[in-house]
Amino acid sequence: MKTTFTLSALAFAIAVLPVSAQTASPATASAAPAKKTVSTVKKPVAATACVKLPEISAKVPALPAGQPCAKPIYTITSTSPAKLSDVSPLFADSIRETLGIQPVTFTLSYIDVKVGTGELAAPHKSYSVKYTGYLADGTKFDSSEDHPDKAAFVLRQGQHEVIPGWDTGFYGMRIGGKRRLFIPWQLAYGTAPHGNIPGKSELIFDIELVGQSDKAPEPPAAAVRPNVQPGTIKVAPAPAAAPATPKPATPVTAPTPTTAPASPAPTTPKP
Repeated sequence: MKTTFTLSALAFAIAVLPVSAQTASPATASAAPAKKTVSTVKKPVAATACVKLPEISAKVPALPAGQPCAKPIYTITSTSPAKLSDVSPLFADSIRETLGIQPVTFTLSYIDVKVGTGELAAPHKSYSVKYTGYLADGTKFDSSEDHPDKAAFVLRQGQHEVIPGWDTGFYGMRIGGKRRLFIPWQLAYGTAPHGNIPGKSELIFDIELVGQSDKAPEPPAAAVRPNVQPGTIKVAPAPAAAPATPKPATPVTAPTPTTAPASPAPTTPKP
C-alpha cells in the first residue's frame, strides 16, 4: 500500500508540472510547490449616485422624457482654517455663519441629453460650443442663437476665459454631444451681480460641443461678439465718429508792395 501511494502521488505531480519541470528528477518534482490559482473576476463598480438639484422653475425647457438623473462632475467642500473659541453656545452657530467659517459644499452636475459620437473632449483645446443659459427662475439671460451671426462660441479650455463651471463642465463629453449643466453660484459669477444675473445665482446651461481644435480662436469682432464670457450683457458698439468738417481754405493775400527808395535830391552844379 505504501509503494502504491507513493507512485500515484508522483504520477499526479508529474502531470500538473510544466514541461520543463517534468525533466527533473522524481525527488525534485515531488518537492515543487503547487501553482496557485489567481482569480481574474473584477469587482463591480458602484454606480454614481444621483445629485439633488436646486429648485428650478417650470419655465426652464423640460428635457426629453427618459433622461437619466443628474450626476456629479465633482464636489467641492470648502472649509475655513479659522477657529472660534470662548463663544457662548447660544450664538456659536450664528457667529460661524456670519463670519463665513462654516464648511460649504457645492457640486457641478450634469445630464447628458445626447451622447456624442465624435472624439472625446481633450484638455487645453479650443472648443466650439452652442449654448443657452437660464436662471433658476426660468429667465433666459444669454444664448448663442441670439447673436447676429448665431455662430458657436469659441473658448480655450483651461485658460480661465469663462466661468469655472464652464471651464470644467465638458469633462467626458464627445463632439456632437449635448449636455445640461447645473452650475452653483460658487462656480459661476459669485456673490456680486453680473449684468442681468443677480448675485449668488445658480445657472442652468444647455450646451452642445460642436468641435474642438488645437488652434487658438481668433479674437471676436467687437460689434458682433463683444463678450468673452457667456451670460454677460452685450455692449453696443461705440458710434462711429462723424467725419471732420473740412475747413475753408485760407485766402491768399496779395503781397504788400514795397515803397520805392526815395530819389536823391538833385545837386546844383558849382560854377
